[in-house]
Amino acid sequence: MATEITSSPEVYYKDGKNSSDKAADTEKIQLERMETGGYAGKNHTDFSQVDGEVAKYTSEVRTVIDQATNKRLRKLIDRRVLAIMIFTYFLQALDKGTLSFASIMGIQKYTNLVGQEYSWLTTCIYIAILIVEFPTNWIIQRVPIAKYLSINIMLWGATLMCHAAVKNFTHLVVVRTLLGIFEACCQPSFVVLSSMWYLRSEQAATVSYWYMMNGAQQIVGGLLAYCFTLLQHGPLKNWQALFITYGGIAILWGAFVMFWMPDSPMRAKCFTEEDKHLMVERVRSNQTGMQNKQFKREQMIEAFMDLQTWCYCGIAVFTTLPTSGLGAFANIIITSFHFSVLQTQLLAMVLGAYIIIVLLSSVWLVKKTGQNLLVMLAFVIPSFIGTIVLMTVQSTDMSRKIGLLISYYITLSFWSAQTLSLSMISRNIAGQTKKSTVVATNFVAWAVGNAIGPQVFLKWNAPRYLIAFTVHLVCYGLLVLVILFLRWHLLRQNRKKDELAQAGIQEAMDDNYTHAFEDLTDRENPNFRYVF
Repeated sequence: MATEITSSPEVYYKDGKNSSDKAADTEKIQLERMETGGYAGKNHTDFSQVDGEVAKYTSEVRTVIDQATNKRLRKLIDRRVLAIMIFTYFLQALDKGTLSFASIMGIQKYTNLVGQEYSWLTTCIYIAILIVEFPTNWIIQRVPIAKYLSINIMLWGATLMCHAAVKNFTHLVVVRTLLGIFEACCQPSFVVLSSMWYLRSEQAATVSYWYMMNGAQQIVGGLLAYCFTLLQHGPLKNWQALFITYGGIAILWGAFVMFWMPDSPMRAKCFTEEDKHLMVERVRSNQTGMQNKQFKREQMIEAFMDLQTWCYCGIAVFTTLPTSGLGAFANIIITSFHFSVLQTQLLAMVLGAYIIIVLLSSVWLVKKTGQNLLVMLAFVIPSFIGTIVLMTVQSTDMSRKIGLLISYYITLSFWSAQTLSLSMISRNIAGQTKKSTVVATNFVAWAVGNAIGPQVFLKWNAPRYLIAFTVHLVCYGLLVLVILFLRWHLLRQNRKKDELAQAGIQEAMDDNYTHAFEDLTDRENPNFRYVF
């Protein structure tokens, strides 16, 4: 039977090791913890393990929220949080995409780029992200998240404006690297915010709504780039005007985010005390916690030992490696099908619409079937087909030109795997230090894939880039294997916890979610079940 612990939270096991020395069989340790009462009593919350701010707005007894109230709270949250995430991510995607549009507006010739230098301008962003990802996630866990996000938005806006002053490759590397540093906090912040404000059942859609702004930026970015392309006279070149305009908008938006977006339900001055209490209670059933500023070494170790972590990293690498190359070279690839520069800018809009359709349809299928990983697999199939067509068919007439364009579009179907994987991290990883570690590790892998992606598009292999597309096919194959393994692993973990419930262990079948805010990890909490 479990007993209440009122002293130090340090846990000692039969072998004499404490929770800071976890290096052996993690599953065995977690089972011992469940059976011997290694955390607070079965029947009440251990508030010594609950974040102080969260503790003010929760209790041991679960508050049941009716459907009408839940709908009202969701609208309040959407207006203050989701709207900010959507437009912020749109700006980030637009800002990153400016180089792709500028690449056919004269920036390569103006800065005398040769060989693989253009590819390195995308790679250096992700090298910067790779370096700062762990520090920025450490900061996100400890500071007011909305304020940190707004400052970084303003800084990346200023950096984007500096792109207009570049004269050579070195200048471009400097501003692109700074852009990567300031944008590194965006996606990790959104994963944390999604789990903080939204139910697990809502998070797949929430993540997809802001992630599909990658498609929206293709539509709006293509239209705006087309307009800027028409600027042929004046003190600024068209690509310089593009960077200055987008950078200025980002700075203004960053200032608005600081004013409008709350850091957490507990700190939200825009909501009543009663609504703040209900917003905290609303996510109790997530069992992934809300916030905890204490760094827990044992949770970090568990994160690195959890197979989930490396599966999500695999998905990140095998999706972003193709994505970054296809994104950076999108307009160059479409131009290679013998479309004009203006036609290429407009055709990029269709690509954006297709990305939005893919992400929305994948979310709809997940909602209908409850099968996240199987939906991922289904959307990888068109990527195989589109890539094979691009490798085997040449652009010799209009019909083949259109066929190649459509094939290029459908290669990006695998984006659904990228989006659903992020939502699975927010839903399946509990414990704030563990979540911070997994998110950071995932985005390091994300940065690695993005950094390598443009490098497989070798200039001497243009315009068909057969080497790059061969690498992409290998990535899709490995992605399928990782998804299948992750599904098997999560099924196995759920069965183990179901067996504990069947054996009569009360914590494994707690409808009150008594320990939801104690900052337990998903493996420490026998009542936690994985979404797959």
